[in-house]
Amino acid sequence: MLVVLVLVGALAATLAVWATVRAVRDEAVRGDQLPAIITVEVALVVQAVVVGVLQAGGHDVPDGVLLWGYLVTSLVLLPVAFGWAFVERTRWSSVVLAIAAAVVVVLQVRIWQLWQ
Repeated sequence: MLVVLVLVGALAATLAVWATVRAVRDEAVRGDQLPAIITVEVALVVQAVVVGVLQAGGHDVPDGVLLWGYLVTSLVLLPVAFGWAFVERTRWSSVVLAIAAAVVVVLQVRIWQLWQ
């Protein structure tokens, strides 16, 4: 589980930095950032599957509802941010994407804390 968390966190952090650089340069989100968003989303889906399999196998977490709330929130954030960025063609689209990716990183830390 730790490997998946670190991978997702690193991918999301990289996306956050990339979006922040674009925001500082006063640039909107570009289409070439979509593969990065999709990569993070695929990693988040893999993470949800791993959590589901491990929980079905008997791993107990103190608050499963909160854990799944964090997982679902992580899955929803980036598509919503990209949708916003597609409509908002200013630097603020990069700001929204950077914040969403940073929140995914924070949620990964919280997921790890719950998982232990």
